[in-house]
Amino acid sequence: MKTDEQRIRTLIENWAEAVHRGDLEGVLADHAEDIVMYDVPPPHQGVRGIDAYRETWPPFFEWQASGAVFEIESLEVTAGDDVAFAHALLRCGTEREFAEDPGNRLRLTIGLRKEEGRWVVTHEHHSFPLTVPADAEREIRELHETWSRQTAAGDLDGMMATIAGDVVSYEHETPLEYRGVEAVREVCARGLETPGVTLDNPGLTVLTRDDLAVAWCVNVVRGEGFETWSRATRIFRRGGGRWLMVHQHLSYPQDLETGQARTDLRPQV
Repeated sequence: MKTDEQRIRTLIENWAEAVHRGDLEGVLADHAEDIVMYDVPPPHQGVRGIDAYRETWPPFFEWQASGAVFEIESLEVTAGDDVAFAHALLRCGTEREFAEDPGNRLRLTIGLRKEEGRWVVTHEHHSFPLTVPADAEREIRELHETWSRQTAAGDLDGMMATIAGDVVSYEHETPLEYRGVEAVREVCARGLETPGVTLDNPGLTVLTRDDLAVAWCVNVVRGEGFETWSRATRIFRRGGGRWLMVHQHLSYPQDLETGQARTDLRPQV
């Protein structure tokens, strides 16, 4: 006769096989009506109730049809009289993704309770460990170098491609803040109207940790007949395998006696 641990193990293995097959009814089997799932994608507060849980799976099945696998690598179960939990590591991804990161695994925690003599899943928590490349600093530096090339080339679309949709930018001029990538796009578009405009970032310093990075430097903007120097601080967030700028703060030092911005000051060497 099977123990509770064995029954739960079979339940989870059947669920994982149903996920791999794209069998929605098999995935929903043995799940409580009031299930709460913390999934990899949002919402951050979790998916609550069997109907909401059901709706999360068709998009996943579409992705999985591209050649992804969903298979248990390790599974441990602990069962009490009427409450149990299990934790597992799964191979979840495409062959290309495993080639790029062979050790990456989906982490799974499952909570269960016994209802009328049968075990049902009441909670699932899925996550991937956050992985940030060791060369994150190099990527941020390359991003600044790319901006310089795109500025010289007048490539406005290219410049916007690495700016987050919800960016907040403190620009040199009013208004107090620019919110959203379209507002920043308008500022950059006006700058690119200047004949021969270029952008350099001497003294760039970059610090990274996990999925956040901060960079600061001097901005040197040149064009036909002018040159300005200012200060720049930029914050980046990593998501979907790339860095996006989420905040920028630009300013000119101010002459306190005249109240005028100084655009000609050079950093001390």
